Amino acid sequence: MQTILYARVSTADQTIDHQRAQAEAAGIQIDRVIEDDGVSGVKTAFADRPGGARLLDVVREGDVVIVRWVDRLGRDYADVTDTIRALMRKGVIVRTVINRMTFDGSTDDPMQAAVRDALIGFMAATAQAHAEATKAAQAAGIAHAK
Repeated sequence: MQTILYARVSTADQTIDHQRAQAEAAGIQIDRVIEDDGVSGVKTAFADRPGGARLLDVVREGDVVIVRWVDRLGRDYADVTDTIRALMRKGVIVRTVINRMTFDGSTDDPMQAAVRDALIGFMAATAQAHAEATKAAQAAGIAHAK
């Protein structure tokens, strides 16, 4: 079993090191880091990112994937939820640093699974809403500058 930090940044003012430092400050011991540096989270599906594809290839049952927040795992609602579910089907646990959520596929209880899936959906929808608001703000800023 290994604990893998998946970190993605799309701009020069963001750093992979900051995401690692946040995880370590939260008490997470990281065995390996897989990253996508300079890759758009909005334009590129998780599995199409070099680091995303590598992560999906190397994880094994019992591994733990750490992400800053669920928005690191996809470009939109469908991509985030598909990625988390694909990891859970492999027996991988997904943990977020910011809100300390844990998602795994270990429960056989239908009610617990339903609550987990609803929470995944809610968090993915929140991530997409944030991305859409950011894109709109950027477009407005660019239009104003012109």
